[in-house]
Amino acid sequence: MSSGGHGSATDRRLNALFRHLSSSARMDPQQLNSIAASPTSANQNDSVFSHVVRAPEDPILGVTVAYNKDPSQVKLNLGVGAYRTEEGKPLVLNVVRKAEQQLVNDRSRVKEYLPIVGLAEFNKLSAKLILGADSPAIRENRVTTVQCLSGTGSLRVGAEFLARHYHQRTIYIPQPTWGNHPKVFTLAGLSVKSYRYYDPATRGLNFQGLLEDLGSAPAGAIVLLHACAHNPTGVDPTLQQWERIRQLMRSKGLLPFFDSAYQGFASGSLDSDAQSVRMFVADGGECFIAQSYAKNLGLYGERVGALSIVCKTADVAGRVESQVKLVIRPMYSNPPIHGASIVAAILRDR
Repeated sequence: MSSGGHGSATDRRLNALFRHLSSSARMDPQQLNSIAASPTSANQNDSVFSHVVRAPEDPILGVTVAYNKDPSQVKLNLGVGAYRTEEGKPLVLNVVRKAEQQLVNDRSRVKEYLPIVGLAEFNKLSAKLILGADSPAIRENRVTTVQCLSGTGSLRVGAEFLARHYHQRTIYIPQPTWGNHPKVFTLAGLSVKSYRYYDPATRGLNFQGLLEDLGSAPAGAIVLLHACAHNPTGVDPTLQQWERIRQLMRSKGLLPFFDSAYQGFASGSLDSDAQSVRMFVADGGECFIAQSYAKNLGLYGERVGALSIVCKTADVAGRVESQVKLVIRPMYSNPPIHGASIVAAILRDR
């Protein structure tokens, strides 16, 4: 920019600003001079974010941060659980490598945007994996499934939808539960309360306390349930206890929200680990299910998950999906294609 007789562009803008302020606010010339002398702040070296304090590390992910910083050669990462080789190196499952190679060799694959709801085949196969291929809810088109950013994203999208469209804003979570659950639901706009779950004395389920707390919950409240392999205790209800939980929740109109992060890990059977969810779907009632493929396929960094909402009718499911899309669009627009394609390639191949 020229700095000749007419002044710089910045000078011209400031002069125009001063004229405007003088005519509209009738400011004193001395005030205008002080603005000219300090157009931004008293100390231009200060950041506008100087007041921001350093946040503590995430209690779970922070362990990995500490592990990476530790110079010792004799150390073990007790942070996020992930597959490792005998040498402690990250492990990619052979089935994932095989599926990925097939995808790479397929020259017809492109990198176009997915729809807001994600990869259609992935959604269809994910619903079948958790609900069963012969599920009446799937057959009757009462299930809407959307691809989300792993289990966390699935929980958040479901919670945001509930905060906008469900008459109850309270969700009951087990005590204890995964450390991210309270944050996800609170920031989505729900009020978080807890129900008794683990009994330290017996290292088992506090079943009586669970029934009492859910029994005193307000009608229609949302209840978070771990489908299997409860995190962090590893304690799950028996099938008989699940049935009593189902009866109690349905009698009070409580809405189940399943977090299924470990399907296949508790029993070694994908079908057995889905029985709790299938019980609640078999009675014709409604429920939410968040699925993650981070653990059972080792796709941690691919962020592959799904949210399924089981509704009373196909018409309601269609309308619910239209509103879920309005939650997703301003959040991340649409999900990534690669990880979902890996899962779809594996699930379609017996």
